[in-house]
Amino acid sequence: MIATFLYFVLFRSAVVEGALSPWAEGSASGGECICEAFLPNSTFPIRELISLESTSVEINYKLEMEISKVEIYEVKLKVYVAKIMNLTVLIEQMEDDPDSYSELHIEEVKIKIKQVEALIVELQASIQTTSAVLISIRKQISVMIAVLTQLEITYDKDQVLVTRREYIILQQKLEECERRHNEIFNPNIGICNHGGIKRISKPIISQLNADLSAGHKYGGWGKDSNPLPGSENMYWYSGSTDTLVSRITQYSDYYKLIMRQGYKTHELYVQNRYDWRGTGNNYIVRENTLYYQFRSPFAMGKLNMTSVKLEYKVIPTASAQFSYHYSANQNLDFAADESGLWVTYATDGSKGKLVLGKINEVSFEVEEVWQTSIFKPSVGNTFMICGVLYATRSVDTKTEEIFYTFDTRTEQESYVSIPFEKFQDSYVYLDYNPTDQKLYMFNNGYYTSYHVWFNYEGSRDKLLIDEKPENY
Repeated sequence: MIATFLYFVLFRSAVVEGALSPWAEGSASGGECICEAFLPNSTFPIRELISLESTSVEINYKLEMEISKVEIYEVKLKVYVAKIMNLTVLIEQMEDDPDSYSELHIEEVKIKIKQVEALIVELQASIQTTSAVLISIRKQISVMIAVLTQLEITYDKDQVLVTRREYIILQQKLEECERRHNEIFNPNIGICNHGGIKRISKPIISQLNADLSAGHKYGGWGKDSNPLPGSENMYWYSGSTDTLVSRITQYSDYYKLIMRQGYKTHELYVQNRYDWRGTGNNYIVRENTLYYQFRSPFAMGKLNMTSVKLEYKVIPTASAQFSYHYSANQNLDFAADESGLWVTYATDGSKGKLVLGKINEVSFEVEEVWQTSIFKPSVGNTFMICGVLYATRSVDTKTEEIFYTFDTRTEQESYVSIPFEKFQDSYVYLDYNPTDQKLYMFNNGYYTSYHVWFNYEGSRDKLLIDEKPENY
């Protein structure tokens, strides 16, 4: 619907005097006549867009301020590192030849150490302030994107397109600011020297899926877990009204994902040519290759999206009878972490208990298998981090919980309780991506993600600062 706002003014003397206000109430006096015509309540909500425009200016200002702060942090951190390195060298020299240094020298070193400590405390406070601001900005943008999505559904989406583009640009700025923040203060991405998950953030809701329909409640989205050079920013999405997997679309970056501007869609079914369709919502993309549950025969599927070549391998013992709690046909669930490619399933022999397999990416064979003690149909979903399996289950309509872990290095399993908030009472897709340490979830058509933080207590590589605000 092309919304129209009619404002018709008939006048004589007011034009000459230039005193007529465009927002004046209807009147007829002094030789002038002002007529106003408004459409009913279904009129395009121009006031909402004006409000959104105003908010975008405010957010842009905040982001520019925070980006400049991050740039200052980068400079400060280099200075602090140089000071610490100089102190380290000086202390080593003093240890090697203590007789050459007096008490005065030692006191000077102590003062320098205290100065560096003070600088670190100051930097920590600044970082926490910036993190809090970024949380606030992300919430504002998420709310506005949701409003814009609803306006697109209700009204002509072309009328909203300009405002949406502005917000996506702001969201890209936020992503860049967060990325630079993480690069400075979270150098442990890709490193497994930690004690497992410490906590999970509140859900970050990006928007409704690319099909603009909550009816597409089956599907998944995310990033490549081991991207090829040049595709580090690539996102992918696959959605459907049922558990049949028929296509996957790739987007060059987050902006294109949100704007629904895919650069390539791979159809898994072309009539009279081939049928590569899969089932379930348990796929991942790794090195531009889609790993998914092949439909016929029931097998592991591997579609190289660069060469567009398909391969599948049957797991002889895998059963098609044991899916996850929230969705049907999730019998082979693929995962990727810092250490490689994995698949989980259940067998008739295990009586439905979950089996974890490590996949050799070259031969596309399950080369090692571990048996767990958890019954797969009672599990919400699973994902892998640093060779450790994490299993979730529902606590209530608003809370999910990581309740079980299995460490493939030690072959030790444990029951834990790491709760996190659900956006809705159920979901069909959950996977971890090691390139940004996020969980990607698909909830009844919504793109949802979570930040993951790990326990570095006692780690040799413990970050200088590893605490962030609770909701970040």
